[in-house]
Amino acid sequence: MNYTGVRAVDVVVIGAGQAGLAAAFHLRRVGYRPDRDFVVLDHSPRPGGAWQFRWPTLTYDKVHGMHALPGMELTGADPRRPSSEVIGAYFDSYERTFGLRVHRPVSVLSVREGGGDSPWTEPAGTESAGTEPAGAAPAGPPGQSRLLVETSQGTYAARALINATGTWDRPLWPRFPGQEVFGGRQLHSAQYRGPEAFRAARVVVVGGGTSAVQQLLEIAPVAAGTTWVTRRPPVFREGPLGEEQGRAAVARVAERVRQGLPPRSVVSVTGLPMTEAIRRGRESGVLERLPLFERLTPTGAVWDDGRTVEADAVLYATGFRPALDHLAPLRLREPGGGIRMEGTRTFRDPRVHLVGYGPSASTIGANRAGRAAAVDIRRLLTEDPQLGYGATALTGSIAS
Repeated sequence: MNYTGVRAVDVVVIGAGQAGLAAAFHLRRVGYRPDRDFVVLDHSPRPGGAWQFRWPTLTYDKVHGMHALPGMELTGADPRRPSSEVIGAYFDSYERTFGLRVHRPVSVLSVREGGGDSPWTEPAGTESAGTEPAGAAPAGPPGQSRLLVETSQGTYAARALINATGTWDRPLWPRFPGQEVFGGRQLHSAQYRGPEAFRAARVVVVGGGTSAVQQLLEIAPVAAGTTWVTRRPPVFREGPLGEEQGRAAVARVAERVRQGLPPRSVVSVTGLPMTEAIRRGRESGVLERLPLFERLTPTGAVWDDGRTVEADAVLYATGFRPALDHLAPLRLREPGGGIRMEGTRTFRDPRVHLVGYGPSASTIGANRAGRAAAVDIRRLLTEDPQLGYGATALTGSIAS
């Protein structure tokens, strides 16, 4: 098919990680056909979502809470194999099994209002998931205009949009006085490729999340010394996250996005699960935490109490922000800095759904959000209120 012009589709799904694939699966379940009624666009070079970029020493047995995609379990994985390979192969098989026809690499540049009466083109012989004849652009509900999705491979005119772009492309770099004079290496956890680069080095690891702990525990045995600093004292959780705790965590994150505030990270709500490796790290002193330093110097870090640490490298495992810049023309953000949500729908535009955002920023949450978005979009485009179930679909646990 030729995608160089403006092509009309019912739904564009942006992103083919856990959330995007789950949404595509459920769009098929409610009657939409891949590459005809909806398209999935992914800017990554191959299947695997953000997992394909994880560091090679993160083997599958170290993965915290990977939940299977809907309709197909992940079985027989070698726990010693890199998670990037295991999950990449699983996503690849999933795409082929369900014929999702993901287009990659395709970068989405912007999404903007397109109006409702432009001469959108459709490939000959295609039919909408509604009642429109072959070759005709499907008409939306009265007064509904289309969204123009501008990409590196052409433009789509969509009746609805599912955004599943995750956070990997927006690493959060903190700012500290003295960063410009520090003589060692500074990198983000997204750039971490394994502990060997830190052999015999003095390393400061900044951040209190899962990646910070995993990378610190890998680096410590080969480094000359490590220092762990976090903004607030870490909370370690013994045992699995219970159903009641999971529901409470979802409710706390969901309340923030209902208020239009930026969502908090999962770990900030659930705490770090206590594993045997973490237990050993605490006993050995590797996971003895210090508060954030005041500034960097040419040779290390200084705290406000006068403490100093010499360092050759600073690793910022400080998390990520949602990759949503391409949605800026739609003006979805609230004064609080976040995007107000009702279920998976954005409050300011019911055609736009965010999955893998806020309360669905977990693998099991992404699965639920994908289903909620697909059903709600079907209801919107057919004007059948019996098909939708809105925010109730996102109740449940955030344990994975």
